[in-house]
Amino acid sequence: MTQKKILLLSTGGTIASVVSDQGLVPGETGKQLVQTLGNVPYNVTVKDILQLDSSNIQPEEWKVIAKAIYQYRNDYDGIVVSHGTDTMAYTASMMTFMLQHINIPVVFTGSQVPMNVILSDAPDNLQLAFAAAANLQPNIYLAFNRKIMRGCRSVKVRTTAFDAFESVNVPPVAEVTSDGFTIKTKRPRSTEPCVLNTKIDTNVFLIKLFPGFDPRLLMALAEHDCHGIVIEAYGLGGMTYIRRNIAAAVGELIKRGIPVIATSQCLYERSDLTKYEVGRQALVEGAISAHDMTSESAITKLMWGLGQGMDVKRIAKFFETDVAGEVTLD
Repeated sequence: MTQKKILLLSTGGTIASVVSDQGLVPGETGKQLVQTLGNVPYNVTVKDILQLDSSNIQPEEWKVIAKAIYQYRNDYDGIVVSHGTDTMAYTASMMTFMLQHINIPVVFTGSQVPMNVILSDAPDNLQLAFAAAANLQPNIYLAFNRKIMRGCRSVKVRTTAFDAFESVNVPPVAEVTSDGFTIKTKRPRSTEPCVLNTKIDTNVFLIKLFPGFDPRLLMALAEHDCHGIVIEAYGLGGMTYIRRNIAAAVGELIKRGIPVIATSQCLYERSDLTKYEVGRQALVEGAISAHDMTSESAITKLMWGLGQGMDVKRIAKFFETDVAGEVTLD
């Protein structure tokens, strides 16, 4: 049987890091990562496109990654992207919007310990990513600790443990158990052609509310060229309106043409601005619900929508649209 053709795009991260006088820094190539695995049951090609700690991966690098995936998507059965863990959920979420209707599986992975360290989690994670790229339906995924998640639903929840990522509000797409590689959920395959669109607006802000938060800070953002805001509100989306009237500030921002997305500080389950008075006040003022999206997905979706020139009304409609499984709409 012909081996599946898999492309590894290496971008750095802990998985490729080596010891230096300044601490761990990316230093190994993608070829070195694959060589450490020994024989793999795939025809693997390697291209090094970046060599960065993921804390240094920013929108400029997102465009590099997206363009590489788009360029090579028709030459391989699947693509694996090795990436640092700290911002991998942001990158995977953004690829969901930059590469809509992707026609092959694209799998992000990394590790908590460098590949060249004994007992590292890197070999298992990279092997898992290769298996996912060879077997799953087209989409953007994240592979970690024997689980495959949608990229737009993944969140890093631990700093040192090997189970660093979780799939939030939806079950993992696949996992590895004693029964082998098991695919658990599928989405209908898109018949639309893949489109590369890297236009984004990075003049956005992600804010976590806390008791005593001064709504004047929101207005200060508006005065400094902020084009959109995601607010991690309380519980189902509650916002203070006594003394410090955040809901009224949201209304003023909306009037100025600045969309405000309301998500929850709670990692699991949804925001629902209709249930409590403290949510309805914000809803009346024009706040847009993120439903059960992760904050990483909400902020990247907002960046992408604004990059398309969407106004507040179109952003609201966009957040009521499921692009690639990033949101549950009932």
